[in-house]
Amino acid sequence: MTTATKPSTASTMLSDGPPTGEELTAIVREKYGAAARRAAEGAQASCCGPTCCGGGSGEPTGKDDPITSNLYVRGETEMLPSAAVLASLGCGNPVALATLEPGQVVLDLGSGGGIDVLLSARRVGATGKAYGLDMTDDMLALARRNAAEAGVTNVEFIKGQIEAIPLPDNSVDVIISNCVINLSGDKAKVLREAFRVLKPGGRFAVSDVVMRGTVTGALRRNMELWVGCVAGALEESEFVRLLGEAGFSNASIEPTRIYHADDAVALLGDQAGELQQDLAEIDGKFMAAFVRATKPA
Repeated sequence: MTTATKPSTASTMLSDGPPTGEELTAIVREKYGAAARRAAEGAQASCCGPTCCGGGSGEPTGKDDPITSNLYVRGETEMLPSAAVLASLGCGNPVALATLEPGQVVLDLGSGGGIDVLLSARRVGATGKAYGLDMTDDMLALARRNAAEAGVTNVEFIKGQIEAIPLPDNSVDVIISNCVINLSGDKAKVLREAFRVLKPGGRFAVSDVVMRGTVTGALRRNMELWVGCVAGALEESEFVRLLGEAGFSNASIEPTRIYHADDAVALLGDQAGELQQDLAEIDGKFMAAFVRATKPA
């Protein structure tokens, strides 16, 4: 298997199950790094389709991406650098749903170009702080540039993986994330780390792609879809179970956008034909959702 050393082979259909953690990390780093470079050059980035930048035609517009489009309300991003908006690769708007308060410390897992960190920094104010954690050098460089351009000083972007958060125990009030946990090869470890760094009474408030029911066949073996937000999604009851096992209480999952077969066709473009038999199976089974849980006080 050459995927880990040659990330450009991400479209390979795997016959032996989902990618390993190392393979997935290599592919995510390579593709999201490319997305960051595109955004830095002023082009729209999207990592939910087979090219990581829009539809199957290879044109990286991202305009019609059914997962990442129209997530932020008018006026919400007007004061942000354009590169932060162009690099937005999420599936929801966790900042709008997380009910952040002045003085809180917020951590964004997989912060990318920094859009949700900058929006969080506004809400927690000068007495609060917003951390962004990302493993991709290009994204970190872009996020720091965006913060400087926006004149936001109560932020810090740190390098690391969400399976090993480089922050102390009990140091964060709220954890947010935007369509990143589904990309991890060890989601249980991510949730344990989130629990560790949250203060007692702290809140887990993330947007992610979540699955209802089960999906079989080629969908689970297509690495492009792992990197592209879909096949790595946890089933909703499993997500709740893993949150409980990590120590969280009051876990809930609220759908914010349901994806259908025609969305998959728009997302996959030319590759949709390869998964034609799976399209009926996945209709309505994937959704963007807001996932909440609390660390007991």
